[in-house]
Amino acid sequence: MQNFELNGMPVALDLPDEMPLLWALRDVAGLTGTKFGCGMALCGACTVHLDGAAVRSCITPLSAVKGKRITTIEAIGETPVGKKVQQAWLAQEVAQCGYCQSGQIMSACALLANTPKPTDAQIDQAMSGNICRCGTYSRIRIAIHNAAGQTSQATKGGQT
Repeated sequence: MQNFELNGMPVALDLPDEMPLLWALRDVAGLTGTKFGCGMALCGACTVHLDGAAVRSCITPLSAVKGKRITTIEAIGETPVGKKVQQAWLAQEVAQCGYCQSGQIMSACALLANTPKPTDAQIDQAMSGNICRCGTYSRIRIAIHNAAGQTSQATKGGQT
């Protein structure tokens, strides 16, 4: 039995310890905002917060979340940082196809929670594990700077 907090609510799941958190979230809890991408922690589409840290849920076994706090994209907007990031994402029109965006937002929120005024290099490092096939990286960087209350050095549609 895995007991943990999911988006502020206690949950108890009778599932195998080795089951990836991703499948418990999507198939059991019905929270489909967290996406399956590669299954090997390479693309970042499955990013969630585990006690505030960005982790890849596709390789995180349920045994690793016992007694911990999990936050998914469905609840991140209820946090002050998450709300700012989501507003910045909309203002910059970051999403194109949108598939990777829940993971991108979760990584950006974890960055800003620990580094409220990140540099471009810090943003690039924190976001390096998240792949966007549409190539919206420059808009992502601008949105993160905007959520942090900073003016980005890049311009919309510019190179990063």
